[in-house]
Amino acid sequence: MVNAVNNDTSTAPSAAAYMKKSTGLNKDDFMKLFVTQLQYQDPLAPQDSSAMVAQMAQLTQVEQSYNTNQNLQSLLGAANNASSLSAVSFIGKTITAQGSQVDLIAGSQPQLNFNLAGAASQLQVSIQDSSGRTVRSILLGNTAAGDGSVAWDGKDDNNGTLTPGNYSFSVTGMKKDGSSFAATPFIRAKVDGVNLVNGIPILTSGGLAVSLAAVTSIK
Repeated sequence: MVNAVNNDTSTAPSAAAYMKKSTGLNKDDFMKLFVTQLQYQDPLAPQDSSAMVAQMAQLTQVEQSYNTNQNLQSLLGAANNASSLSAVSFIGKTITAQGSQVDLIAGSQPQLNFNLAGAASQLQVSIQDSSGRTVRSILLGNTAAGDGSVAWDGKDDNNGTLTPGNYSFSVTGMKKDGSSFAATPFIRAKVDGVNLVNGIPILTSGGLAVSLAAVTSIK
């Protein structure tokens, strides 16, 4: 299911309206003023029209610049629409993406995925709730470098069942010499929908939300 946020550009102000708002008059107003001055000028001391013509040219440049900007915004909007349509093809596929979010569903045991730059003699996986409070710490022994994962039973450190919802996790590896290093957490999930937030496609999987830019692989 695709949920879209309506980005209506049909109400964008015209160049003339924009000029009216920013300068107090637009090209038509300026022309009326110019003609009025010509009508009421002193025949013996006529107005110098060169300054008026120069200002008219400046107003025309402002209008053209505004129209160019509007056209560029229309092109960007079309590009975003194309990106949004392509995001729909992700539905039903499994993605790997940057991120540390975890969607805890009642009765499930979500996999916490990570990548280790080097081997670790001990690994600590810390799980945080939405407020950033650590609710569970999982200790693992020797862990090889590369991709790895650990199943979380959805319980806290006191063996209490936690409320379903969004959590996050971090992974720290410890070497034999006592030094530590941070592992890279990532998400692996099956896409079930696409939301458009300000024209930007956001992939969803249960309670997880992943931006298209964060996706590193798909299958």
